[in-house]
Amino acid sequence: MADALRRSVRERAAVLRHPAAAPLAVLAAGAAGSAYLYVTDPHQPGHVLPRCPFRLVTGLLCPACGGTRMAYDVMHGHVAQAWLDNRVLLLASPYALTLLARWSWEGLHGRTWHPRLGPRALAAVLGIAVTWTVARNIA
Repeated sequence: MADALRRSVRERAAVLRHPAAAPLAVLAAGAAGSAYLYVTDPHQPGHVLPRCPFRLVTGLLCPACGGTRMAYDVMHGHVAQAWLDNRVLLLASPYALTLLARWSWEGLHGRTWHPRLGPRALAAVLGIAVTWTVARNIA
């Protein structure tokens, strides 16, 4: 009995260590969140969507503020409104989706994949985020 239990625990742990486990979990969580967001208009009050902690503390817009509204608008085909919600996230979305697709592809083929940003790319991402935060809070 104890041996069967240990073997069951080891088998479950092996499934969770499979390279596809993490990307599939992210895809499942994203699908669930997207399904909820599709029927919940973040432009209207009275929903159960998280508020931006940065904005709650500082009163300023963070680089991702408007991302939920942007995703809702894109899902409903309102690209012009999505552009107004958060331009930088809208432009970065295809790149993020490409990274997720590559991670999933590699995982489903039994390979782990860890994208790496070099120092210049990391500085560029950080610079864009800071510039976008400053620009949208000045305007």
